[in-house]
Amino acid sequence: MRSEVLAGDDGLLEPADSIHRETLDDSALMREVATGSVEAFSILVERHSPALYRVAMRMLADAAEAEDVTQDCFTRLWQNAPRWQPSGAGLVGWLHRVVMNLCFDRKRRFRVVTVDELPDPADDAPLADRRIEAEQAAVAVGAALADLPERYRAALVLCYYEGFSNALAAQVLDLNIKAMESLLFRARRQMRGLLEARDVSCADLQAQA
Repeated sequence: MRSEVLAGDDGLLEPADSIHRETLDDSALMREVATGSVEAFSILVERHSPALYRVAMRMLADAAEAEDVTQDCFTRLWQNAPRWQPSGAGLVGWLHRVVMNLCFDRKRRFRVVTVDELPDPADDAPLADRRIEAEQAAVAVGAALADLPERYRAALVLCYYEGFSNALAAQVLDLNIKAMESLLFRARRQMRGLLEARDVSCADLQAQA
């Protein structure tokens, strides 16, 4: 995704001798964005959109919705840049919090979640059966994740799929560390039950990350 939301703002384009912003950290880039730098904004989009899209996709199980959420998140970044101040988990935490809140809003509006069944591919390769089993496990894990309450799903997506520490995930979800640990414990327990009901090992949760 690029900075389409700013297309046509020629007056904001940077001069040819601008500094190499790719080497700047997020806070420095945000100071540039606050002054209207499209170049700095584009670097932040390139830097963070893949992770944000992954999170939105796992929360919503819909590619178009995940793309919309990611774009909405960066629109809010641009709009809030003049007021943004580094704190806590920094820009990574802020972006993930925005994405999570956007996902929560969309899940409340659209409660129905469907998971397409994967067809069995015709493949005579020696490892075909193992690959089919892995694909079926991935579908089962995705379906179980979709069946979780949204806060449980958020905790597992952040801590297992994205590798966030409990402390960072707590900041994203606006929880204290004890509440986060309790949420993660309950999420793991419910996920385990859902996987067992589908005859899938709980280890597959990490295998699909």
